[in-house]
Amino acid sequence: MKKYIITFLVVFLFPIYVLAYSNKVILGGQNLGIAIESDGILVVGFYKVNNTLNNSKLSVGDYIIKVNDDKVNTVDDLINSIENNVKDNKVNITYRHNNSIKDTILNLEYNNGIYKSGLYVKDSLKGLGTLTYIDPESKIYGCLGHEIIDSNTNSKVEVRSGNIFKANVTSITRSSDGSPGSKNAKFIEDKIYGNINKNVEEGIYGTYSGQIDNDNLIEINTLDNVNLGEAYIYTSLDDNTVKSYKINILRKYNKSKIKNFYFEVVDNELLNKTGGIIQGMSGSPIVQNNKLIGAVTHVSVDSVKNGYGISIINMLETGEK
Repeated sequence: MKKYIITFLVVFLFPIYVLAYSNKVILGGQNLGIAIESDGILVVGFYKVNNTLNNSKLSVGDYIIKVNDDKVNTVDDLINSIENNVKDNKVNITYRHNNSIKDTILNLEYNNGIYKSGLYVKDSLKGLGTLTYIDPESKIYGCLGHEIIDSNTNSKVEVRSGNIFKANVTSITRSSDGSPGSKNAKFIEDKIYGNINKNVEEGIYGTYSGQIDNDNLIEINTLDNVNLGEAYIYTSLDDNTVKSYKINILRKYNKSKIKNFYFEVVDNELLNKTGGIIQGMSGSPIVQNNKLIGAVTHVSVDSVKNGYGISIINMLETGEK
């Protein structure tokens, strides 16, 4: 009996490693509109009230989450709560600074029937990116390969809710060295493809609810098995048809979270259309030897034919967390 018990315990305690994600995923490359409602109201700047610039402890990049005890999620919430809670031209503000919750008093100026707060704020963000993959089993998708940063504050956008939706490219602004170009697109916001529940260093993630093409499965490959040399970017330009464009992988970086390889665009068709890597191309899948190895993340600003890619394993592991 003891022998059987010991044997059972040894087997039970032996580590078992199971991949949470599929070893084959649905290849992306399609353009996506991205809309995020922030978790709190983002402070993006200040103007003078009572002849003072910023009369509180708030900083650019902070998120206002309460006025007195009223939780606020939108700019309209903030305006209404200030009007309902003002006393002696002051309100108490609760805000998030980095990962800390703090309080401050905001002095207001009453002018022509309006309370002026001295704050420039925003509660949402829209942009364009490229779908990298969809896991056919979990329906988790990954996009961008890098976090979304608010351009006013240079800080990560904290997600309360959000959606990905259809976007049609209408024109291309070409890249040139020192000046990255962009995909310009028309958003079709009522054609929703999924939600957004995560904006992290490795990209944005959520659950895909659109139609899935199970015939477009591709095997994944680890960074260790990525070779220097020929590979292909899959992305959508012009008529929004996903096409492949040749690149050369020049270097690999094993210890980085989002810059795992460095590449050069060598495809003449892509170079003629875009000049190199452009904004909106982030998330475009990178395929080598018919296996998905990662996605485009950044352009090299001084040499726009060159860019960086993230390993698909880093994206898949992040999407499952």
